[in-house]
Amino acid sequence: MNLELSEEQAAVRNLAAVFTDREIVPFAREWDLAESVDPAIVGRLGKLGLLGLTIPEEYGGSGGDHLAYCLVLEELGRGDSAVRGIVSVSLGLVGKSVNAYGTEEQKQHWLPRLTSGEALGCFGLTEPGTGSDAANLTTRAVRDGGDWLISGSKTFITNGTHADVALLFARTGGPGHRGITAFLVETGLPGFGRRTIHGKLGLRGQATAELTLDAVRVPDSARLGDEGQGFKVAMSALAKGRMSVAAGCVGIARACLEAAVKYAGEREQFGRPIAGHQLVQDLLADIAVDVEAARLLTWKVADLVDRGLPFATESSVAKLFASEAAVRAANNALQVFGGYGFIDEYPVGKYLRDARVMTLYEGTSQIHKLLIGRSLTGVNAF
Repeated sequence: MNLELSEEQAAVRNLAAVFTDREIVPFAREWDLAESVDPAIVGRLGKLGLLGLTIPEEYGGSGGDHLAYCLVLEELGRGDSAVRGIVSVSLGLVGKSVNAYGTEEQKQHWLPRLTSGEALGCFGLTEPGTGSDAANLTTRAVRDGGDWLISGSKTFITNGTHADVALLFARTGGPGHRGITAFLVETGLPGFGRRTIHGKLGLRGQATAELTLDAVRVPDSARLGDEGQGFKVAMSALAKGRMSVAAGCVGIARACLEAAVKYAGEREQFGRPIAGHQLVQDLLADIAVDVEAARLLTWKVADLVDRGLPFATESSVAKLFASEAAVRAANNALQVFGGYGFIDEYPVGKYLRDARVMTLYEGTSQIHKLLIGRSLTGVNAF
């Protein structure tokens, strides 16, 4: 076992770190208060190749392995999880799905646009009535000659406000997961509507939307994968997506640690910096341990993916631990800051708000415990 990064991985991480410090960190508070990340960040991410990691160069990607991908998401998560979400969804959920299941025509059409930042993708799975119970989604696609007419609604869709294409899941057959098919739906088509969701607790800069589809007509060539294969496409995407979330959570926890250590060295109480108080060091140590443990769990998933080995359970383990660790880290950092952590002048309040949703999306903590438990026992629990 060798945990030393290759020259290429270290270079990619450094590129992402410099980009984060220059293009994200100075604006994160402003974007959070405005509830909107500057959309121009997408093009800048694409220009550096950060939207093309793991995608073959023949389709406009920048290649690289999944560990390099996780290193980038950790850095972006350290700066602003709202930006990390742009990459996790457009590249991680949409781009990688097109690369895995798309026809040659779909790859040639969409991947160069997604990897360059010319186009942005969103992942249309969650519905108002189906979150964890995705196999029972109700959005429907019906045949009309050689086309499909799609009707229904989706909610909590990251990138949905600005996306050019939605990887959308609709029922084309009977009940359950076998009746679901995936489609690449252009968002400018007649009947496609969207509304930005405001007033979120965290990830306020992230463009989160409700999508509505009223008999949106798409050709059969927009279908991604075989008819009835949509649930497989979705679960495959989410298995890797959970690795992405875990990497972003490592970034949040690391940002908490760096902010808390800096503040503890500057803030004085009882005639000395609070870094010299035992219980403050206790809080800092807990954050540091969580950062290291979450990072190694995430790297393990990346290693399994790159070696072509099964990784779904390990991905659930990493996502469960890292998301809960990010919440603990933010709580502990806020405690170090005391009352100052409770105001927007300092970043740890935002870290806590952003971390909290990580335990909810791409599988709640409870769902991941069930997945891990099923892997251990072979028994489905309800």
